[in-house]
Amino acid sequence: MISLSENAAQKIKALTADKPAGAGLRVKVVGGGCSGLQYRMEIDEARERDRVFELGGARLIVDKKSFLYLNGSELDYAEELMSAGFRLVNPNVKRTCGCGESFTV
Repeated sequence: MISLSENAAQKIKALTADKPAGAGLRVKVVGGGCSGLQYRMEIDEARERDRVFELGGARLIVDKKSFLYLNGSELDYAEELMSAGFRLVNPNVKRTCGCGESFTV
């Protein structure tokens, strides 16, 4: 299971407001970065075999392979003085790189 915070759900709904009804935020784990893996996010529609998590009409879409790395995570969204964006709190991460953009499980 992957959970969504209220802030993340509100932001996803805002980003998908003018998209087709099945659209949501796709989160995937891809190879790359200093530590070997990194997150990618895009607005997309669910495909066969995807896992879809919903909160208040907001949809989080994860492919089968990425779910293995993301299971148990929480997606949050924060706006701060110097930055804004989605953040994944992933209990499976063992190590991150110095810049925080990639990780190892």
